Amino acid sequence: MKKLEWCCKQKRGISLVEPNKNISDQYMKEANETLDQMLRTKGRWKVIMAYYACYNAFYSILIRAGIKSEIHDCTIALMKKMPEFKEDEKYISKLKSDRIDVQYYLKDIELDKEENIKTFILKCKSFLEDVNTERLREIITEMIKGDKN
Repeated sequence: MKKLEWCCKQKRGISLVEPNKNISDQYMKEANETLDQMLRTKGRWKVIMAYYACYNAFYSILIRAGIKSEIHDCTIALMKKMPEFKEDEKYISKLKSDRIDVQYYLKDIELDKEENIKTFILKCKSFLEDVNTERLREIITEMIKGDKN
């Protein structure tokens, strides 16, 4: 079974909801606040904050388009299907893996480059400013349907 198809069948997986600009804005605000904290933090928490800053920035795009996903792997899988974010999927997946390693296994992992986090969040902001969210919802719905074939 393909990833997105599996995600759509999960209780907390990918689902269509009412698009919500206010919640989307809150996720982007949270991403920016987390980024600010990350820049002042050292050690393990820097990696954790970097991941959540990026995750929330991308999730703000999905919520704006009316796409809900409470399973992080499913949210990240949507990146691979979006041409603008396809190249970012591996980086965010690695950040997620690093976050798990430092948070649950207490590994000492350094954050590669803070600049990459800033760049990704800015990319998400720019995307939100430029995209027609109704069209984005159509595109994602088609991607989900296409994943079932």
